Amino acid sequence: MKQHFTFVAVFIFGLLALLATSMFAVDQRQWAIVFQFGEVKEVITQPGLHFKWPLIQNVRFFDNRILTWETPDPERFLTAEKKPVLVDSFVKWRIHDVRQYYISVGGDEELAGTRLSQTVNSGLREQFGKRTVRDVVSGEREKIMSEVRRAADADMKNIGIQVIDVRLKRVDFPPEVSESVYRRMETERKRVANELRSTGAAEGEKIRADADKQREVILAEAYRDAQKVKGQGDAQAAAIYGRAFSKNPEFYAFYRSLDAYRNSFKNRSDVLVVEPNSEFFKYLKNSGKSAK
Repeated sequence: MKQHFTFVAVFIFGLLALLATSMFAVDQRQWAIVFQFGEVKEVITQPGLHFKWPLIQNVRFFDNRILTWETPDPERFLTAEKKPVLVDSFVKWRIHDVRQYYISVGGDEELAGTRLSQTVNSGLREQFGKRTVRDVVSGEREKIMSEVRRAADADMKNIGIQVIDVRLKRVDFPPEVSESVYRRMETERKRVANELRSTGAAEGEKIRADADKQREVILAEAYRDAQKVKGQGDAQAAAIYGRAFSKNPEFYAFYRSLDAYRNSFKNRSDVLVVEPNSEFFKYLKNSGKSAK
């Protein structure tokens, strides 16, 4: 009885172990290939629980997410002017046909990256060779990336890979070229700056000259208007004086004499040398009397 129970327990345990080895789970981020004696038996692209024959079949998993390949070091390319440039780039790619991917590169991601690198570099070399430095730096950068992506995608589909995007991170000159380029740029910027300064100085002188001219014109016109107003005022004052004093000439003469006395004897120290019988003292000598 005890031996029978042991046999049943071993049988159940072996059955469970066999059942466990015949089941496998595929994650939603993965694809799987079922192999039988080294040959591809089934490709599984749906996540979930799946079964295989134990002992005679095995499973290998592959990442179906978007992957990134980057150049470890900047690549050197020549432009249409035969000028060298250093280019940093990266590629976004994913497995498109997992069966073809396994057949072509054995499922080796490093080998796939090498093939992808060769294809993209070849495309970039071709595109850079047809364009000037200005084009590859800014003018047609987007077009270069688009054309390289399209060509690389068409080529890499043969090994089951889809190229989603090709990006240029940096396009720069090698150190030996950068120095001369920077010096030339600096010289050009200095030339432009000097031209702008000269133009600004000329415009400034022109503005100052115009302002000085306007100032002189304004002052002259103001002086002219002031003299005109002053002349009109003096004329009106003289007319008023004439009308007022013509009514009494004797009073006018007396008023003028007083005004002359006031202007002549402003200070105690003032000295006036005239003859005593001068007409100047006419009203002083006859003060209190009517002058004749």
